Amino acid sequence: MKRNSLVNKLLFFINSVVATALLLSYVLPFISPKTIPAFAVFSLFVPFLVLINLLFLVYWLIKLHKNTLLSLLVLSVGLFISTPLLKFSNKEVILNKDLKVMSFNVRMFNYYKWNDDTTIEQQIYKFINSQSPDIVALQEFYYSKSLNIKLPYKYIKTKSATNKFGLAIYSRYPIINSGSLDFKKSANNTIFADIIKNNDTIRVYNVHLESLKINPHKENFGEKNSERLFKRLANGFVKQVDQTNLILQHENSWIGKKIVCGDFNNTAYSWAYKQLAKNKKDAFIECGIGLGKSFRYAYPMRIDFVLTDKEATINQFKTYNNLELSDHYPIMARLHW
Repeated sequence: MKRNSLVNKLLFFINSVVATALLLSYVLPFISPKTIPAFAVFSLFVPFLVLINLLFLVYWLIKLHKNTLLSLLVLSVGLFISTPLLKFSNKEVILNKDLKVMSFNVRMFNYYKWNDDTTIEQQIYKFINSQSPDIVALQEFYYSKSLNIKLPYKYIKTKSATNKFGLAIYSRYPIINSGSLDFKKSANNTIFADIIKNNDTIRVYNVHLESLKINPHKENFGEKNSERLFKRLANGFVKQVDQTNLILQHENSWIGKKIVCGDFNNTAYSWAYKQLAKNKKDAFIECGIGLGKSFRYAYPMRIDFVLTDKEATINQFKTYNNLELSDHYPIMARLHW
């Protein structure tokens, strides 16, 4: 009996630490990474903290122990002030007038042969065409002679005529205006296209914020030691601040219908996400199911998003997490105004 008491005290101490950490994490989206860069890194661990607190909640419930209240209270606070980790939406209304919007980080169509399968590029084209999206936003795009995306209109922005890496927006409907925000001192970027559908103009932003260069298949995620990894992540989040502000400045000049989608290289618990999602609907939150994990790693990271203005109705959201065509999973939303 005494041993059980000691075990419970130890478990409650650990529970208290992770519950406090989760509670403190709720303020992270309100603090700019430029203020305290180190804090921003902890936003990556919020899903882990939520899951651990859920496990403690279940454990204490099974024990019918009063310690249940700690994680229950902290998780309940998160329901009101934080982005949900899990969604169980059963909404799936399919209308012919829906606009089908896909976002996919294609990892340069396997240009650097990260996968031994030499047909990856063709598989990606086949997948995109089979889903018949109306708009496709591609990150880590590579301009290949074998490009075969069957949509008539497109805007492609590569780094230069010789450096064929960049971003692309493909559309079933005419593109009447397009442009690039040209991030400074970055391999990443954001582009936009104004698309005409049924006499309505919809502005689509394809966002690719500063990469954190996380390699889940290497020790320390590709860094020599944890200290250097931590510093690299913090520097990446700081660069995302200027990039996010540039997007918001450009976006605020547009008062019409809008879609902001892409690879944010950050979670829904970050400052960057909170800023970009302000006054918008998140398609996953509206219609998603499960964790919404969009990065191919054991840890549940949702870093790819489809956001719309508040007037849009989102009827469906899907993550294609059964594919291994990239280090990201494609996502698609059905929406209309």
